[in-house]
Amino acid sequence: MEELDRMGAAAKAAARVLARAGTRKNTALLIAAEGLEREKDAILSANAQDLAAARDEGMSAPLLDRLALDAGRIFGMARGLRGVAAQEDPVGEVISGGTRPNGLKIEKIRVPLGVVGVIYEARPNVTADAAAVCLKAGDAALLRGGKEALRSNRAIAAVLRAALKAAGLPEDCVQLVADPSRASADAMMRMTGFLDVLIPRGGRGLIRSVAENARVPVIVTGWGNCHVYVDASADPAMAAEIVFNAKASRPSVCNATETLLVHRDIAAKALPMIQAKLDEKHVRLRGCERTRAILGASVEPATETDWETEYLDYILAVKVVDSLDEALAHIARYSSGHSEAIVTNSYESARRFTEEVDSAAVYVNASTRFTDGGEFGLGAEIGISTQKLHARGPMGVRELTTAKFVVTGNGQVR
Repeated sequence: MEELDRMGAAAKAAARVLARAGTRKNTALLIAAEGLEREKDAILSANAQDLAAARDEGMSAPLLDRLALDAGRIFGMARGLRGVAAQEDPVGEVISGGTRPNGLKIEKIRVPLGVVGVIYEARPNVTADAAAVCLKAGDAALLRGGKEALRSNRAIAAVLRAALKAAGLPEDCVQLVADPSRASADAMMRMTGFLDVLIPRGGRGLIRSVAENARVPVIVTGWGNCHVYVDASADPAMAAEIVFNAKASRPSVCNATETLLVHRDIAAKALPMIQAKLDEKHVRLRGCERTRAILGASVEPATETDWETEYLDYILAVKVVDSLDEALAHIARYSSGHSEAIVTNSYESARRFTEEVDSAAVYVNASTRFTDGGEFGLGAEIGISTQKLHARGPMGVRELTTAKFVVTGNGQVR
């Protein structure tokens, strides 16, 4: 697509300027934060139009929640931009170095990736978060959001581009792809001459499509089939609070828990307490036979599909397990590798869980909802990577850099 090629070329040129932008990156981020707050009403008006169109098209309640903005979420985006600006600039950091016996001075230095493409779905806050992290890392950003958030994304991108201009940086450091069609996503997957990396953010279908079809290097951000395991030694009251937060505080996001595993020795005591808390948000339970024997017919029978489903809704799969070993085996089979938690008073159980669970974030006595760049002190994030190369977990500024070797000599030849 000619327009994408033009944008790609502009992004490459902008990236060369960003590589030596220094503190102007922080200036742009701070101006953008002020701009988001100042243009709050315009952004909310655009978002209201997106929401109205989405409702008319029958969008589900969880996706509407992802799409919706309010004053708090806009101020949260602004805080994220300021948090990124406050971080130490990683570009130019000497990672390692030394002088060889032949006198060559060799330094490994952190540098930007270059041009980062992001394909994402219904969350307009990703426009601000992704642009901020890319900008601080010295990367130009080519952003392709979903059609359902196009008006919101345009309003946010306009603020970001105005801030770049005011800071003396190319507006094309951040570009929004105006065409939200499948064709534009497919074209971005083939932009090997312009994109250094492509990051998908969204549901399982989008991520799988990009991972399987892209010719550009991809960082896989994970859909979240997250688990909480309540160990035999757990405090049932603590377990109830953690499960309630992990499932019901915001079920439409990838760090929300989708499956609860409970040790048989504590199930009869813990499950009624957990259900009572979840009832406050009308969470529907789908349980194994032992769960239904304890909680009754209000719990729907679970099927094999339930163990592998990311509901993004007020639905929770529940299974009673015989042992920590069974819980670990279940997580190993069904987890998406995003976030898992254990509630326990046993040091040995906690140690085994953290060592044996192979996910990007593993919790002891805390909610999976903490898997977030802001909560981890990164200011903002561009996604939660569930792969092991080149980054894993919440991806902040440092995860959007790479390294190069700078070698200084005084005439050496080999």
